[in-house]
Amino acid sequence: MSTESEKNGGKRKIMSYQRRKSLYGYGFIGMWLIGTVLFFLIPLGKSLWYSFCDVSVDPGALRTEFTGIQNYLNVLNEDPYYTEYLGSVLLETLWKTPLILIFSLFIAVLLNQKFRGRTLARAVFFLPVIIATGPVFRVISGDMSSTGNTGAEQFSTMFSADLVGDLMQFLGIYGMSDSMSSFIKTVADNIFGIVWNSGIQIILFLAALQNIPASAREAAMMEGATSWEYFWKITFPYVSPFILANLIFTVIDSFTNPMNSVMNRISTMRSQFDFGEASAMAWIYFSVAITAIGIVTALINRSIYYENE
Repeated sequence: MSTESEKNGGKRKIMSYQRRKSLYGYGFIGMWLIGTVLFFLIPLGKSLWYSFCDVSVDPGALRTEFTGIQNYLNVLNEDPYYTEYLGSVLLETLWKTPLILIFSLFIAVLLNQKFRGRTLARAVFFLPVIIATGPVFRVISGDMSSTGNTGAEQFSTMFSADLVGDLMQFLGIYGMSDSMSSFIKTVADNIFGIVWNSGIQIILFLAALQNIPASAREAAMMEGATSWEYFWKITFPYVSPFILANLIFTVIDSFTNPMNSVMNRISTMRSQFDFGEASAMAWIYFSVAITAIGIVTALINRSIYYENE
């Protein structure tokens, strides 16, 4: 007696379980792949091409004429602002990144302790990540010119720290060099920005602290280790991989901050339809950022402790 499959002219091919799982996976990432190609890779390629071209706007299209590295030469040699802005962003990233990491680790250690209101305190420090939009930060930091809120100066002064000079005199600190005084004042004036940009880093450090096994603390207590010794012998080695991760994240966050001067300069050139020079600026900026991250990773990675070593 013939089976139904034989009546249909042959055996029905059954898809294997592994094959079905693979198709499910491709289905889940399919939309991401399409979005990456359409909205990232293609614009990225066009931007690179525009950086080597003289781009002009024609009705309904953009006309490109290959000019080699002329846009890069114009940006570096003739633009009156770009190199100055690039240097200021690099300098700001250089001094602000260590402060953000130190502050984040300090707050994470405090938030890892058991005390009343710990959940609320964690939410407060993570709140800037949720509301960290450009207009909100500009209002709080006192930049009213770009928001139209010209009557909110009094609100923004609550977050300023321009009384550092009076405080130093009150504490009896005199005779400091102008460069040191200027640096201290710059740091004090940017305290709110440092706190505002530390939310993600605090969460990552907090996750690292919670992964420290209880047996390590018990062993340290049995050996009579002080809190200072416990931090440097146990806590710091365990969180060191997250120091590298937070360092890379902080550098990228600083370079991609839409409020920094280089990003504003690129946006200004784009709004003036200078797509060629704007693209050259963006690619120079990207190259500098990648180089900075590579140098930082190469230097810090040697002192990172990994538990499986």
